[in-house]
Amino acid sequence: MTRREFHQVLLSAATTFLGPRIGNAKQGTFKAFVHPGILHTTIDFERMRHGIRNNVEPLVQGFEKLREHPSSQASYKPHPFAEEIGRNPSANFAEFDSDANAAYQCALMAAITGENRYAVLAGEIVRGWSNSIQGVSGADAVLMASLGPFKFVNAAEILRWLGELSPSDSAACKAMLRRAILPAIFDFAPFANGNWDTAAIKTMLAIAVFCDDPVLFERATSYYLHGDGDGRLTHYIYENGQCQESGRDQQHTQLGLAHMGDACQIAWNQGWDLYGAHDNLLLRGFEYTASYNLGRKVDFQPDLDRTGKYKHKAISEPSSLRPIYEQIFAHYHVVRGLPTPNLAKAVDRLRPEGASQGADHTGFGTLLYARTAQDSDTSAPDVAPISLHAKHTAHGIQLDWLTPRTKRTFDLQRAGMRWPVPGGTTHYTDTHVGEGQLYTYRFSAPASGGFSPLPAMVAAGLPAGWRTQPLGPSSGAADTQFDGKVFTLLTAGKGLLQPIDDGLFVAAPASATHLTVRFIPQVASQNVTFGLSCRTGFEQNAPCVVLLLAPALGDPERHGWVLQCSMRDFSGGITSISRMELPAPIVQYGRLMKPVWLRMTRRDSSVIAAYSLDGQVWKLAGESRMMLRGRVGLIGASGHAQISTALRFELVEEPSHESLQTAPLLGSREDAHEKARNSRSLLRHSAIEPRRIAGRGTAD
Repeated sequence: MTRREFHQVLLSAATTFLGPRIGNAKQGTFKAFVHPGILHTTIDFERMRHGIRNNVEPLVQGFEKLREHPSSQASYKPHPFAEEIGRNPSANFAEFDSDANAAYQCALMAAITGENRYAVLAGEIVRGWSNSIQGVSGADAVLMASLGPFKFVNAAEILRWLGELSPSDSAACKAMLRRAILPAIFDFAPFANGNWDTAAIKTMLAIAVFCDDPVLFERATSYYLHGDGDGRLTHYIYENGQCQESGRDQQHTQLGLAHMGDACQIAWNQGWDLYGAHDNLLLRGFEYTASYNLGRKVDFQPDLDRTGKYKHKAISEPSSLRPIYEQIFAHYHVVRGLPTPNLAKAVDRLRPEGASQGADHTGFGTLLYARTAQDSDTSAPDVAPISLHAKHTAHGIQLDWLTPRTKRTFDLQRAGMRWPVPGGTTHYTDTHVGEGQLYTYRFSAPASGGFSPLPAMVAAGLPAGWRTQPLGPSSGAADTQFDGKVFTLLTAGKGLLQPIDDGLFVAAPASATHLTVRFIPQVASQNVTFGLSCRTGFEQNAPCVVLLLAPALGDPERHGWVLQCSMRDFSGGITSISRMELPAPIVQYGRLMKPVWLRMTRRDSSVIAAYSLDGQVWKLAGESRMMLRGRVGLIGASGHAQISTALRFELVEEPSHESLQTAPLLGSREDAHEKARNSRSLLRHSAIEPRRIAGRGTAD
């Protein structure tokens, strides 16, 4: 790839899966989302009001549950508003969640009864916290920013519709959500059990609707369908309905499912059928969990989650049913007409559903969702497919997307090609592709000028000269994708330099002497090792120099991360050149949270490794005088033989190339052993101090 081609690729690359930081997207022809349209729409409130006026059961019983609850009283006294909310350690945790409950429940009371006193109280709470909160803190910041704030933004959505929030009030609320709440959930929680992810997904969707931010909305739906962590739909619910947390405890399992139901309801209200994803997989999860907690036996398979931290050999003990089933029963059985035998039994046992525990989820499902087949559902907005996902396979480029509720045809396009996509279709494979070519796909937007979906960019294979090479026998998936800017490695593998390698190596062209990348956080596996390597071959024990990010020793939940430079010499011996613990804010509460820039340069007589924590100031990580006439590239291993994890590296500089043809890879250890007999004695050690790197100026 020439320098001109490289920069053309960077300039033309569409928004990657990670999207822009904290929204603020250019929305073009986008028209506002449906409002109110987070969990509840105008049609929903009309159904509730009609049922209560006409003494329709079970709505009346459900309304009584809401009306009698302490947080539904207009006499509720808000807590003092504060600049910080946090969890583990607590900072106004209980106070904010209590106020969020009251704001949401009183907003519901105002919308249903028409009594303004409820709206006045809820408005006071929303305005007070909106003008106060500056940040979210704690090891459990994701949960702090997801649970109470989800109810809070639902309250704000209802109050804006009722006229209780002025434009300036709404603007202050939006600013707070972007300033304080969104940063804590923007990258989800792939390091944790799945209910963390699912909580972040639904809250991001709620914020996106309230702020009319379509890019943020797609970020959340894309993670629900294709994310790395346990909260991705197919990572949280398995084909038999078993859930990632089924072996942990049933309360958290139900909580994770409840969050997913809320996410699907938001998407449904805005025109997309997230409920139907993967052949109604969410329904299978609910049916399995309801069946087990109603006393029936289920098929449980021992499992290890995506983080590598949570291994369950047996299902956990049954527990009480959370008030989460009415919503799901109403959609799948009443609206869609699907059989839901265990959901029906759970609903019968719980009716009328009451409050949740704290701000864990919304509760009051009987009032909010119970309906008959004759009740009107929210009409489907005219929207195009979104969350377009592209992946290169041996058969072409595989595309899938989130389909709209409407069944009309849309055009899927790329340069020179157009395919009509019938309504309800969720995938397509483009077989008319050229190896190494970069393609951008997009859906046509509705003629009404509605939601303009993001494009997807992917290369049909790697750029010229690049090569993917699995290292070792691990049975997990191994794959590399390139979107013109970011390499995504999907790798299993027990580890690197142990003393051989079991993972994945993605080699730059043989002529490349210099490679600079930015690691894009976060990672799901908390046992993963990854970074850059220069190696003489593709064997597991090939001599190499590596610059790796790796977990530190200690508490599996908060083990910290290190940056280490090491080498394996021609005799197979491993030598550590340098090692440093990564500081805050790169690592927070033991988790790898921020980007790290890595650079490796191969010279005739040495390999130089450098790093940066901000992309500006570079420091020497180490230098090996071992003569490696090999290839530089990306390397990673999930830490588990059967569990794969995704690693993303942004190519931030065009790889430098030799002007003369590079010598071939060494054929055997014996061929080069004589050249590097004393390679260990030629190592120059670095204590991660600022050093001058030849040809790169002064590192400081």
